[in-house]
Amino acid sequence: MHAPSILSQSQWRVIDQTTLGPSFEAKQSFAIDDALCDSVGQGHSSPVARTWVHHDTVILGIQDTRLPHLQNGLNYLEEQKCHYIVRNSGGLAVPLDEGVLNISLIFPEAENGISINTGYEAMTDFIKKMLVPYHLNIEAREIATSYCPGSYDLSVNGRKFAGISQRRLRHGVAVQVYLCIDGTGAGRARLIKDFYERALQGEQTKFAYPHIVPENMVSLAEITGEDLDVSKVMALFYMTLRELGQITPSQLNLEEVQSLSNYYDRMVKRNEKVFG
Repeated sequence: MHAPSILSQSQWRVIDQTTLGPSFEAKQSFAIDDALCDSVGQGHSSPVARTWVHHDTVILGIQDTRLPHLQNGLNYLEEQKCHYIVRNSGGLAVPLDEGVLNISLIFPEAENGISINTGYEAMTDFIKKMLVPYHLNIEAREIATSYCPGSYDLSVNGRKFAGISQRRLRHGVAVQVYLCIDGTGAGRARLIKDFYERALQGEQTKFAYPHIVPENMVSLAEITGEDLDVSKVMALFYMTLRELGQITPSQLNLEEVQSLSNYYDRMVKRNEKVFG
């Protein structure tokens, strides 16, 4: 199955949560994607494209919670006025702020299934289509010296501006990307580098945490030299999605709100378990 075929849908539900402001917290986001995965996977909803922004938040992966001096790292994040949560999917620490646009594309895992690579390639294709006006030579490959490195890091000239992850639940597939739109990529990378330095304190660990080179992270505004922000890129998001199917602006329906409360409780419990 070629990736664009899962991007082309007769109907896309769009849930735009980019303007909810600082009180919208990240535990809610991961619970919302789980509720939507459930709904789409059970056939109760058409595929969903959800956009979201969180302010001054570091999303930790499960491996990050095993850092030998985690509390020192968390104290540092608090000093930097950052919230932090641990997510329910793989990957490592990622900083989010009002200059980072997150997009989730949520598909039903059809009878023939959506392979992991198909999911990643679909999001890669979507971002490339979205950014066509900027004529960028975007590569999908691991940037090992970035934060949260993965084989589908999106970069231009070896400098990463986006990372893709996936979550699978109840026959639904959520493919998530964070896009650094404005601000400095190196500034965000430095925050995570400093977090790891404090949480590792030079100790050898079985798991290899990334050796971050801040200059290898970049924002789209830095790459393009354009005055970009989330709202400008959202216009491109809508234009691109319209080419792939009919779009319907939407909110969570009653059934999804009910299942959201269960998934949110799970996120709260997971975080209480880790952070007490």
